[in-house]
Amino acid sequence: MHDTHFDDAGTGADDTRAHSTGVGNSGAERAASPLPPPRTRWVAAVARVPFVEQLRDDVRQHESPFVPGFQAVATARLGQWLDEGRFPKPAAAALRPLQRVASTVVRNVYGIELPHTAKLGRRVRIAHQSGIVIHPQAVIGDDVVIRQNVTIGAGSGVFTGRREAPIVGNRVSIGAGATLVGPITIGDDAVIGPGAVVMTNVPAGATVLAQPPRVIRRAAPRASEAADPTGTSASSGGQS
Repeated sequence: MHDTHFDDAGTGADDTRAHSTGVGNSGAERAASPLPPPRTRWVAAVARVPFVEQLRDDVRQHESPFVPGFQAVATARLGQWLDEGRFPKPAAAALRPLQRVASTVVRNVYGIELPHTAKLGRRVRIAHQSGIVIHPQAVIGDDVVIRQNVTIGAGSGVFTGRREAPIVGNRVSIGAGATLVGPITIGDDAVIGPGAVVMTNVPAGATVLAQPPRVIRRAAPRASEAADPTGTSASSGGQS
């Protein structure tokens, strides 16, 4: 009986110590669980770099890394980070020439002139390529959509030292062929319609539409023209 009592008491003491220290079977399993492999940890660390996070957002916004719009935005972002000195010097020395070549390809092949000095927000989307010109001083907010043949520029080619380009707010949609000119501000959630020429501030949530086209009806032809629309009979009769 004494031995049995000793065993029970010893077991109870072990359970008490395990409970008080919070270490049980589950704790031992957690302690024994292996760490992620080094490559996985390295990939996770790279994914947390702000530049990489921005590019991941841009890929999701463009739905592919192979479309011209994403490549134009990525090239501009790379130039911005190089100017800000966010890369180590050896990496910056290697990336600078690549960024310049990529910028030239984006401008000359895709027809997207997006200087890296323009300030881009998160998830800027260039929906279609060709004919896009953006001023070096332009400021473009988050979730802005820019379509083909859009100009965001200065009112004149004379440098005055002041802000000359537009500031585009967040979630602005800019239609094909629209032109934003001068030191204006486009409010958040505004919609700029196709072909609109904007030279004044636009309040948040507003919609700007171009003037509707004029429809000029063709005059009804005279009876002689209707009978002979080419006029060959009249010319041949005059020659005879």
